[in-house]
Amino acid sequence: MRILGFETSCDETAVALVEGNPPGPGTIIHQELYSQLLEHKAYSGVVPEIAARAHLDRLDQLVAKLFEATGIGFNDLDGIAVTSGPGLAGGVLVGLMYAKALAQAQSKSFIAVNHLEAHGLTPRLSHGVAFPYWLLLVSGGHSQILEVRGPRSFIRHGTTIDDAAGEAFDKVAKMMGLGYPGGPAIERLASQGRDDAVELPRPLMNKSGCDFSFSGLKTAVRRHLEQGQGKNIEGMADLAASFQKALGDCLIGKLESAVFDGDNQMKTLVVAGGVARNLHLRARLDILASKHGLELICPPLELCSDNAAMIGWAGIEMLHVGFTDSLDVPAQPRWPLRSEQYS
Repeated sequence: MRILGFETSCDETAVALVEGNPPGPGTIIHQELYSQLLEHKAYSGVVPEIAARAHLDRLDQLVAKLFEATGIGFNDLDGIAVTSGPGLAGGVLVGLMYAKALAQAQSKSFIAVNHLEAHGLTPRLSHGVAFPYWLLLVSGGHSQILEVRGPRSFIRHGTTIDDAAGEAFDKVAKMMGLGYPGGPAIERLASQGRDDAVELPRPLMNKSGCDFSFSGLKTAVRRHLEQGQGKNIEGMADLAASFQKALGDCLIGKLESAVFDGDNQMKTLVVAGGVARNLHLRARLDILASKHGLELICPPLELCSDNAAMIGWAGIEMLHVGFTDSLDVPAQPRWPLRSEQYS
């Protein structure tokens, strides 16, 4: 199968042509991406109205470049897939309406994709991973521990009760004056510091369950900055390293609790989402996986951040089991992966 995918849920305008059949691996024929870093840099974060306008301005150009680069046309497609949530309302709506118009004009099957599910299915695109598997989904807006049982079949063990991991990275980076995006900036600075130099809390670590909380950790960093921790580069590096380790302790600790309490028949652990690009976290997950006899799968770095290839592959997964959407499907800025919705 061959699917045209669109992703506009945040600040990446992306289109991709993907082909293959589940369980994968699939083939990314070609993708085009416009990153809006320059548009949002001055604000140290994503401005929703600016993001939506940038998506609208770029989609036609990216689709034209995609077809020109591949020689593939609409007649060669089996369907069109697009993120319909969760994400910034304006951006989601721009991509959704654009994809709907193409699907109707070209009489193609239409698939509305949950952005989180697309992240969760990415290891099948990249590695052909068989169901079921553990998934640590960590991105700018979401931090969840899930069992992936199949397309639209997810069991959630834990989620964040406040900030997501990526959101905490960005907010702490802003406090420290490191700019946007915050995750890579903190990781670079942390490599120069001591991760045991600053005492920081590990919220919920001593409580049962697998939920995360990062708001208190973020507040503790602010308190240390107010007390003068960032007066020199050494102090800043120590704070960055200590923050990164504390956040990693929370993720690893709760994930290990889920693995202990969950289905011991699962043999694969997948990490996906933008924070999965963090090499410090990947190294710690590798240790955890080895300890519990799991194979760790980390999709390629370019497939961890927002991209249209994962949306196209999710469309293939849906179409493979006979699932399509009508053209009246709404944009869903809030669309959580919950077991009652996806089991």
